Amino acid sequence: MEHVPPPAEELALLDRELAELDARRAQLLTRRSWLLAALRPPAPTAAPGWNPSGWGAPPGASAQPWGYVPKQPSAPRGAQNVLLTLGGLLLTVAAVAFTLVSWGSMGIGGRSAVLAAVTLGALIAPAVLLRRGLAATAEALAALALALTLLDVYAVHAVAAPDADGLGFTAVASAVLAALWTAYGLALGTLRLPLPAAVVLAQWPLLFWAWAAGAPALVVGWALLATAVLDGAIARRGKGAGVRVTACVGGSAMGFSALMVGLALSTTASGPFGAVAPGALLLAAAAAALTGAWRAPKGFARTGGVVAGLAAVAAVGGVPAAELPGGWRVLAYLLCGLALTGVVRAGVPRDAARGVLAASGVVVAGALVWALRPLAVVLLGPGTLLSDVWAGSPEGFRAALGTTLPWSELAAAPVVLALVAGLLGAAHRWWPSVVRISAPLAAPRTADTGTPGAGAPGAGAPGAVGAAAPWPGWSGWTTWSGAGAGVGRRPSAATLRGVVGAGAVALGWGAFLLAGALLDVPYALAVAGETALVGGLLALAVRGTGRGRGETAMPVTALVAAVAGAVSVGVLSLASEGASYAVFGALAALFAGAAVRAAGSELPRAVFAVAAVVWGTVLTGLAGRSLGLAPQETAPLVLVVPALTVLLGARLRRNPVALPVELTGALGALVAVGLAASEAPFLALVLALCGVLAAGAAVRPERRPVAGYLAAALFVLATWVRLAASEVSFPEAYTLPVTVPALVVGVLRRRRDPEASSWAAYGPGLAATLLPSMAVALTDTDWLRPLLLGTAALVITLLGARYRLQALLLLGGAVLALDGLHELTPYVVQVAGALPRWLPPALAGLLLLVVGATYEQRLRDARRLRDALGRMR
Repeated sequence: MEHVPPPAEELALLDRELAELDARRAQLLTRRSWLLAALRPPAPTAAPGWNPSGWGAPPGASAQPWGYVPKQPSAPRGAQNVLLTLGGLLLTVAAVAFTLVSWGSMGIGGRSAVLAAVTLGALIAPAVLLRRGLAATAEALAALALALTLLDVYAVHAVAAPDADGLGFTAVASAVLAALWTAYGLALGTLRLPLPAAVVLAQWPLLFWAWAAGAPALVVGWALLATAVLDGAIARRGKGAGVRVTACVGGSAMGFSALMVGLALSTTASGPFGAVAPGALLLAAAAAALTGAWRAPKGFARTGGVVAGLAAVAAVGGVPAAELPGGWRVLAYLLCGLALTGVVRAGVPRDAARGVLAASGVVVAGALVWALRPLAVVLLGPGTLLSDVWAGSPEGFRAALGTTLPWSELAAAPVVLALVAGLLGAAHRWWPSVVRISAPLAAPRTADTGTPGAGAPGAGAPGAVGAAAPWPGWSGWTTWSGAGAGVGRRPSAATLRGVVGAGAVALGWGAFLLAGALLDVPYALAVAGETALVGGLLALAVRGTGRGRGETAMPVTALVAAVAGAVSVGVLSLASEGASYAVFGALAALFAGAAVRAAGSELPRAVFAVAAVVWGTVLTGLAGRSLGLAPQETAPLVLVVPALTVLLGARLRRNPVALPVELTGALGALVAVGLAASEAPFLALVLALCGVLAAGAAVRPERRPVAGYLAAALFVLATWVRLAASEVSFPEAYTLPVTVPALVVGVLRRRRDPEASSWAAYGPGLAATLLPSMAVALTDTDWLRPLLLGTAALVITLLGARYRLQALLLLGGAVLALDGLHELTPYVVQVAGALPRWLPPALAGLLLLVVGATYEQRLRDARRLRDALGRMR
């Protein structure tokens, strides 16, 4: 007999299983020991060398060694701190009351002795308390001592120097107190209050001195700047977080005040020489901010760079700006802001240089925002022509805008836009040189985490971060980010280049528009120029549609600008009949050509095609106005474009552009319906024509599920409107001849295809008679029509329930319910008038309570009814 498996292999298998059982037994014994130890009271000694913090620790259990005795939590110090704070406040209030109220009842010796004794005791007591470990009590008494020293200063001024100038005395006193409290805080290094208090007191000596001396605003600005520099030094080398934070806050406040003083003096200077002195103050502030940012941490360094850059722009740009007219001052500041980009070659630390570049961006953005107002007027101003179409061509471009602006003060706006657009265009053209120059400011970053200085997985391999980049984490980013990079992804170099090019396109377009308005070119030239500009933007958009993902910013921007410009020039052309036809015809041709020539993504092609359909629809409306047609008479003419979209959809078939084009045509048909709504005969004609178009679209299998039902509904609706327009009182005479053959066709279809829906087979025929009859019955005061209609609806409902036909059941039931409600309404109103007014709300509340109590049962009933209806055909 032969062993399977062999004995040696089976023996090895048994040995392995026994070893696993032993390991499992040891694991369970270890767990048991830990549980026993957790249930026993803590032993006084700890078992060395074992810690159950691994697999066996239960949730929430402390991962401490066996027998560890946890230290009892110390008593909370919140109550003690509250008591000490309240005690210090009470003592301070008592001291103030004594000084202000009881001061005059004592002689000069007594007053001096009391204040000196109390102040000296308050200053000595914290040292004694600190030796005994009562730090909180020492802090409270130190706060009291600070308040007492302030009262001492007040007392000295009131008694020893009552005639001294208050501002000058305050300046000297704050300087002396700041020095004393600095020495006191350094002597008692454990206390946290004296040194921050000294920093607060140090904010005022120079300011009050300048104020007391009646110094001009420029000297006050220098005093504020000097105080800010002192705060910066304290924040850099101060002792303790409280001192540094206080110095940072004080320095920020004083520095900001100095900058505001310098900026106000610079912008209001009477000439270039008058702006030099404020500019020197601003330059000194910029130098101080940049010096502080040189070795500061990342966030502070960038903030300091921003402040330094803005101050430098205000200082240098303020000198020529003082000589220029109001509208050109922006250009002076803009040029200075652009000059800040030279910081990339100045050897400034990276974070500070980034702050300076951010300041340059702020200046450029501010100049662009200033130029947006006239640009918005140029784009939106022609909207005033909508109230008086074809009133006549104005003489100049500005007259067509319908608004007045101080154009002489806005003369620099197109120059600003053109200058920034030119620089962005140059950067886009020579992008590799821009990348190489700005390489020192780029921070390496991981593709998946975005942390500076870390390398991506597989660094050095093809496609890794920095593998083919001028510096780590730049142009090589595209490959890695496409592989599913996560948080902290940085845009690729191609994307950034596309954004720069997009900015150049948008700003250049705005510069051209503004230039035409400022030059007040003739109306015809303005219309022709804007139309040609739309054509250029469309060419740029078409040219970029086939490019990669990173280069889509420029064509998308060109597309958006082209659409906005087309709307603006289209509205502008409404001042003249000839200009309207020329512009909208050109726009339709341009956008149609762009739709044909565009490649790559289907979205731009769809936008081009939709815009072409819109301009064509406007052309048909203009044709109706030229022919002197009323709005309702123009409606059939507007349907020409929807008819063309149906034919174009049949030609395009399943092309992704076909659906947007057909939907836009449907919106044009909706416009036609709105134009004809005031005249029922024209409305019936337009609805019937729309039904023909929908039926033509329903010939295609992919449009049949929607267009087929829509065509039937439009035909029925057109019939009703036609009957109502003809004041027919018996619509059944016209609808029954349609209903009977329609129902016969439905029966034949159901016999041939039992799975066919009852809505498709019987719905149109029944609706053709039931709904118009219901509409007439609602206004009929006789009883015969509602009786016959209700009887017919009851029969249809019963047939639907008997043969499980959803269309018959729902249509018949709805008409039966409405008919019955119409007949019962007078009696319900009469009964409701006889009831007490409190009864209807009470009944409604009772109904809500019953429904709420049986909510689950009602919900089940509703679901059961829904399922039953769903199973019907």
